[in-house]
Amino acid sequence: MMTDVMEQNGEPVRTERSDVQEHPLDVRTGTQEPDAAARIVAIRERIDEIDQALIDLWQERAGLSQQVGRTRMASGGTRLVLSREQAILERFRAALGADGVQLALLLLRAGRGPL
Repeated sequence: MMTDVMEQNGEPVRTERSDVQEHPLDVRTGTQEPDAAARIVAIRERIDEIDQALIDLWQERAGLSQQVGRTRMASGGTRLVLSREQAILERFRAALGADGVQLALLLLRAGRGPL
């Protein structure tokens, strides 16, 4: 690759530099390889689709859980059912480990509010 270098007298001189990369680093993908960058962009598009689905499902789940709570309390029931919450926590723990428990706690809170 040709680059300009300044001589001490201030005149530019064209020189060949072998250490200059042919493809600059893509700041969006963190790679200089065009094929890898394209693959990363495609994968991230799918990740964004999944994220949106998770958001939509989260909101739907919270709304349904709130309906259950309102229905239960309107019929004279308790604000929450601990055995149901324990079953949900255990299901998420079994599938996802400790992170699953944290996720389940957030889901439960979204549906019933803080304790």
